[in-house]
Formats: sequence, structure tokens, C-alpha cells
Amino acid sequence: MQSIKNIIFDLGGVLLTLNYNRTETAFIDLGVYHFAQLYNQQKASPLFEQLEMGEISNHDFFEAFRKVGNMNLSDQQMEQAWCAMLGHFPAEVLTFLAEVKNRYNIYLFSNTNRIHHSAFIKIYEQQTGLKNFDDFFIKAWYSHNLGSRKPYPKAYTKLLQLENLQASETLFIDDSKVNIDGAEAAGLQTIWLQTSQNVWQLGL
Repeated sequence: MQSIKNIIFDLGGVLLTLNYNRTETAFIDLGVYHFAQLYNQQKASPLFEQLEMGEISNHDFFEAFRKVGNMNLSDQQMEQAWCAMLGHFPAEVLTFLAEVKNRYNIYLFSNTNRIHHSAFIKIYEQQTGLKNFDDFFIKAWYSHNLGSRKPYPKAYTKLLQLENLQASETLFIDDSKVNIDGAEAAGLQTIWLQTSQNVWQLGL
């Protein structure tokens, strides 16, 4: 690995614990048996991509999802199931971020959406009593604000241009192989965080 000045972290599965199965199970319990075909760690259907790129409102997403699933569920039922995957911020992660920001320029790049963003900000506040998780980073980029999402190489290139970063000096850390492949296509150095690894133990 070449000398790095900047680190871009993924959120879910790297800094925030995540369990996709909990959301799939929650939707199955609501009668949506094909949820994994619509959204999983490796791929999102066009509707979910629209949500994650900020191209559709929460209301319109719920309306469209009702039609896709041919179901009669309330917004609240769908929101609770959709957020079931979100876990917590391990204490070791928060300590690690406070330390690593003194050695590198650190950024966040997460495929997320307004619904999940509101939910994990509440999780952070409840855990820590603090208001702004984004304060750890020079800039926290969320796909619904950036208007582009992983794993498309143009999303990484857009972020690099906006922050005036050199790809060769920038490390990207993600738990999804397809996102790592996209980052490498954009010229970034990468670490694919395996399920058996913890980000705070990488020796950065």
C-alpha cells in the first residue's frame, strides 16, 4: 500500500453494525417475501437506488414500494422494517475515529437514504448524548446528498473532485466487495473489511 493521506470510510458494516437479515425477516413477517430480490448488500433495485440517490421522497418511496410489493402496509410499518437492519456504534469505533482523525484526513461515504439517516443519527444521540456523528469527519458524504451511489466509479470520482483529493493518496474501506471493486476502478487504494475483522484493529 502506498503512502496515504486520506481515508474514506463506509458506514454500515464498518462503523455501524448492520444486519440485512433483520430487515428481510421484518418484511417477510409483513408478507413481503421477495424483499431480498429488491435490496441486499450487493445490489439494489431501481426503486431503492432512487431512494439512496435522493431522487424520490420518503412518501413517494413508500407509495411505490406498496405497489411493487402489492401490499397494504402503513408508512410506519415499512419504516420500522426498513430500519430493522441498523445496529449500534461500537465504543471501540468511536474511540478509533477520535484517534485516527489526528493522523489522516478522514471522510465518510455511505449508501444511505433520509429514512436511515434520521434513524442512525438518533441511535448515535441515544448512545453518546452527542448530536452530530458527522463531526468526526472533514466531510460526511451520503449518497442521497451526493446524488450518486456506490459501487459506480463515477460516485467515487465525484467525491474526490469535490474534496480535491488524489485517488492515489486515498484509502477506501468498505465491507462490500462490489463497492471495493468500484473504488479500485476509480483509482483508490482499498481495504475490503471482512466479517471477521474490526476496523479499529487494522493498524491504521
